[in-house]
Amino acid sequence: MRALAGGWVFWSLLAAVFAAATAILAKVGVRDTPSDLATLVRTLVVVTFAGLIVIATGQWRGVGELAPRTWLFLGLSGLATGASWLCYFRALKLGDAARVAPLDKLSVVLVALLGTAFLGEQLSAKNWLGVAMIAGGAVLVALQ
Repeated sequence: MRALAGGWVFWSLLAAVFAAATAILAKVGVRDTPSDLATLVRTLVVVTFAGLIVIATGQWRGVGELAPRTWLFLGLSGLATGASWLCYFRALKLGDAARVAPLDKLSVVLVALLGTAFLGEQLSAKNWLGVAMIAGGAVLVALQ
């Protein structure tokens, strides 16, 4: 069990559980709140939570040693995350969580395409079939 808890599959599945909770909780949270304000509140909670974890685990001391390239790409990633969250919360405000979340997960398809094109990652035919099924499933769930 210890090996499982340290592996990427465990953490990926746990991320999926929390992402599902995020969608449901956020849908309730944006009901009577502007979506951009809701995104700000959520972001402040995330920053506080992540900061406490970094401090509690002693990782803060390495922040000054990050390379400029790391700062650049994490900064760009942060901007992309912010844009994604703003769009996601706006979509939740306007649509059903059960339809918004699957379309948001089309990011899986985009990551597969971009990962192979720009990062040199390789997927087998079986993997690509799974990517296609994710795309098809997301579209089917989103249909009215």
